Amino acid sequence: MEKHKLPNATAVLILGIFSILTCCCYGVPGLIFGIIALVLANKDMALYRQEPEKYLDYNNLNVGRILAIIGISLSAVYLAVTIFAYVVIGEEGIKEWQENLQNKIEYEQQQ
Repeated sequence: MEKHKLPNATAVLILGIFSILTCCCYGVPGLIFGIIALVLANKDMALYRQEPEKYLDYNNLNVGRILAIIGISLSAVYLAVTIFAYVVIGEEGIKEWQENLQNKIEYEQQQ
């Protein structure tokens, strides 16, 4: 019997990587990429469970799924921290903190 690749294994792997890479963009793109990757992974896992001897690339699918879970977790934490900062500190406080940090970096570079 000829083995075929799982239809979305590569896409799940790429989306899982993108979910980790974009988790620091306020968390939203990482969540989107991760959720899409998980949905595609679940479809392919169901397909694989029906006939495991027919398909290849299960390892890529599993790695992509794990990366998507990590990306979703990191994105959710980053989004929660961002929302918390805006609610508690406010936009002006965040800008002031960024300016102080920038001044400190410039001062250390001059030393």
